[in-house]
Amino acid sequence: MGALSAGLVAIAAGIALRQVDRWWFSPMRGRHRPDSLRSVMTLQRERLNNLTPVFLILGHWLEFAGWCAVAVHGGPGGCAVAAFAGAVKFRHLQEVSHFAVHGVLARGARLNTLLAEVAVHIPLGFVPVAVRRRRHVREHHPNATVAGADPNLAELHRAGIRTGATTVRYVLGTVHPLTPAGMFDTVRSLTVLGREAGAGRLRAAGPLVVAAAAATAFGWEAAVFVVVLPRLLLYPQLAWMSLLVEHRWFDPEPVTGPPVAVEAGRCLRLYPRNVLLALLARGTWLPYGDLYHFAHSAHPAVRWNYLPVLERSLHGPAYRPHALLLGESAVLRRHRRALAPVSGTGAPARPGYRPREA
Repeated sequence: MGALSAGLVAIAAGIALRQVDRWWFSPMRGRHRPDSLRSVMTLQRERLNNLTPVFLILGHWLEFAGWCAVAVHGGPGGCAVAAFAGAVKFRHLQEVSHFAVHGVLARGARLNTLLAEVAVHIPLGFVPVAVRRRRHVREHHPNATVAGADPNLAELHRAGIRTGATTVRYVLGTVHPLTPAGMFDTVRSLTVLGREAGAGRLRAAGPLVVAAAAATAFGWEAAVFVVVLPRLLLYPQLAWMSLLVEHRWFDPEPVTGPPVAVEAGRCLRLYPRNVLLALLARGTWLPYGDLYHFAHSAHPAVRWNYLPVLERSLHGPAYRPHALLLGESAVLRRHRRALAPVSGTGAPARPGYRPREA
C-alpha cells in the first residue's frame, strides 16, 4: 500500500473510531427518546463514561496523522486540502475540550481535565484548563454580551469591532486572525503562555513538539501545512468566525427571568432552514454543538449530542439569520448596523429591520 493510500485509510479509520462515542450517546438509540431537559439529563447521566471520549480524541489525532501523509504525498493539491483539514481538526479538538471544560466530555472530573490538557491544550498551545474554565464558565457564560464583564466581547473590541468603527476597520476586524495584527496576537498568545497561572514554562513548546513530530514521522510538508499554517492562521480564523456568530454581541435584548429567556435575548441561531449549510458548518467551523449555541448557553451542562433535541423544546431565539455575510438577516450585516453610530449622537444604531423568524 502506498503512503498516500495509507494516509486515506488512517483518515477513514479515525472517522470510524469517532463514531463509537457518537453511537453511544445518540439520542436515537434506545427505546425512549429524550424530548425534554429532564429526560436529556437523565439519559446523559446514564451514558457518561470514561472510555468512548478516549476513542473520540484518538480518532481525531488518527485523522490528523492521515492528513499529514496526504500533505507529504499528495502534491500541491494535497498540501492545500490537508492545510484546511488540519485547521478543521484543531477546531474540532477545541470544541471537544470545550465540553471537557464544562465537565461533560467524560464521567470523571479529573479525566475531563486530563483529556483536555494532554490531548488538546498542551499540543495546541492553549492556556491551562483551569484558566479557560474561569474565563469561559465563570466570566463569559453569566455575562455574555455585557461590556466590561464578558472577556469574549472584550476580545472583539480589541480587534476593532466596536461602536464607531469605520467600514474598513470593521471588515478587517471580521478577519482579524488573518491580518498582521491578528497574526501577531496569535504568536504573542503562544509566547506568553508561561505567564498564565499553572501553565509552566514549557507549555508554549507544545505546538513545536507536534510540528517536530510531524516532520520526523512524515516530512516537512506535514509540519508546515498541517501544523504550523493551520495553528497560526487558518484555525484562528475558523474559531473567530464561530465567535462572531455566538451572540447578538452589539444589540442584545436585556431580558430577566430563567436562563432560556435571558439567552433568547442575546443569542442567535444560524442556518435554521438551510440543511446543507448547517451540515457544512457542523462539519467544519461550527462543530460539536457550536451551531446550537443558544441551547448550550441556556443549558451549558448538556453534552453536544443532545443539543439539537433540546433546542426543539426551547422557545427562541427570535434572531435566526439565514446567512453569515449576504442577505438582509446576515449576521455580519446586523453586527455592522448595530455598531454604526447614530449621526450626531455617537450612540450605536439599532438595526433598522427585523429578520424573518424560522
